[in-house]
Amino acid sequence: MNGSTATVFDRLTALSDPTRSRLLALLDRHELTVTELCSVTQLPQSTVSRHLKVLGDGGWVTSRADGTSRRYRGMGDKLDSAGRRLWTLVREQVSAAPSAQNDTQRLRSVLAERRSASQEFFSTAAGQWDRLRSDLFGDRADLVGLLGLLDETWSVADLGCGTGQVSEMLAPFVAQVVAVDESQAMLSAARKRLHDHDNVSVREGDLGALPIDDESMDAALIFLVLHYTADPAEVLSEVYRVLKPDGRVLVVDMMPHERSEFRNIMGHVWQGFGADELSRWAEQAGLHHLRYRPLPADPLAKGPTLFAASARRPTEHASGEFAHTQDTPRKAASTASTSTPKPGKKTGNSQHKTR
Repeated sequence: MNGSTATVFDRLTALSDPTRSRLLALLDRHELTVTELCSVTQLPQSTVSRHLKVLGDGGWVTSRADGTSRRYRGMGDKLDSAGRRLWTLVREQVSAAPSAQNDTQRLRSVLAERRSASQEFFSTAAGQWDRLRSDLFGDRADLVGLLGLLDETWSVADLGCGTGQVSEMLAPFVAQVVAVDESQAMLSAARKRLHDHDNVSVREGDLGALPIDDESMDAALIFLVLHYTADPAEVLSEVYRVLKPDGRVLVVDMMPHERSEFRNIMGHVWQGFGADELSRWAEQAGLHHLRYRPLPADPLAKGPTLFAASARRPTEHASGEFAHTQDTPRKAASTASTSTPKPGKKTGNSQHKTR
């Protein structure tokens, strides 16, 4: 075996590991520290350092000292022609994976944190403002304050309410909150938390057969729950039933990911949702004008990147057109919608279990 063949095999070995290819894809565009790579990939430092050593020994990355840290970067144009051709092929495959898309979202947050640190250096007072405000008022003061934009006459359904954290935040700003969950343990905790809120009704029920009257809700929230449901399309059909005309639903959940361990550890049924499948289910349910947006990633969070998707139940005189939006609007596609519940669906709230 000649030397050039051995070199090709060495390069293939270095790139054959999906984690190393993910790291190289990030370092191909940016110079990052081990800590930053850990935040982006959500991998332990020992794992990242081990893979960086293999990439460095293989001539794929280089590093430089920066104070007490080291910054790593891909070799890029310094690779020979054979190496560049090989990396072009591998990068194309890596970039299409859900994990790489999540990495891109988290990388933006990491780079934003870096820019914030630079601004603090050049302008101490301005750079410290966010930290000072958080110290005085908490990290979520701005988000909680935005709840004041809600209509005070609304009735809102918190579907899969869990321990009632979201219902507790909504209650001061709307007329009524209906909190629904099927877990007795969760409902017990929710009732304790929400005991002092007279405008919150805690009910036991399945999201596929909601204990809520037809066309009684102005809005419905499904917060980090849809990935536990066996049939998301059925849930959205029930949401359509309970919403008033022009009522809206907000779904907050995980973008598609490859973290299969969540199925075993936390009982997840779905590994996130993409815009296309969520649009299809919403359209089938009769919900229109879906908007799907990735949420800014928290560099300290350990879970997949989240999205927020909203849609509306059309008014009686709606045209029947369905619009899907993800970063840029797509062409509307026609859909048939109806306010008639599906056969066999429960309507009304005769079986409510309230607090």
